[in-house]
Amino acid sequence: MKVADFVGDSLELALMASNVKDADVIEFCGVHFMAETAKIVNPSRLVLLPNLLAGCQLADSAPAEDLRARIAELKKQYPDLAVVSYVNTTAAVKGLSDIICTSANAPKVVRSLPNKNILFVPDRNLANFVAIRFPKKHHSVGWLLLRASQITPEEIQRIRQADPELEILVHPECRPDVAKLANAVLSTSGMVKYAKENRRSDS
Repeated sequence: MKVADFVGDSLELALMASNVKDADVIEFCGVHFMAETAKIVNPSRLVLLPNLLAGCQLADSAPAEDLRARIAELKKQYPDLAVVSYVNTTAAVKGLSDIICTSANAPKVVRSLPNKNILFVPDRNLANFVAIRFPKKHHSVGWLLLRASQITPEEIQRIRQADPELEILVHPECRPDVAKLANAVLSTSGMVKYAKENRRSDS
């Protein structure tokens, strides 16, 4: 972090880079889909990814060829199907989508669509987070982020017992039963903002 010009979440970093006028090269210290997003937002610049092995479990779980087959299958049954993809997906998946969302604006994006049938990719927990807010829309999802799903209600309760005054923030990618136990469900940048604005002063 000491050598970085900018620090932030994936989309935020790509947008920050687009505001820099005096650099032709972007070195993106992240994973593949992040560097791809930076290139999409900065098409005239060279984007370098220092570690070519840096992958994302979520993005890797939704190959474009699988999504293309899923869309074709579902459109036979739901002709009005809209494909909503989370920004944490590959450029190829984004290219198959009708609209892209972030964890912060996912409910707003789905609400903006006239379609009743939504294929939300790739995270099932984030899809459920949105679906609870819009029960009249029919959602389908084929993938699940394992990392966030490993956080259990028991783990949250253990943390609360250790420090009852601790505020617990979780991402919408977490399981619904975990999200219910949190003080707030926020995007990555939302968590950073919340933490800055609600600093706990320990005696």
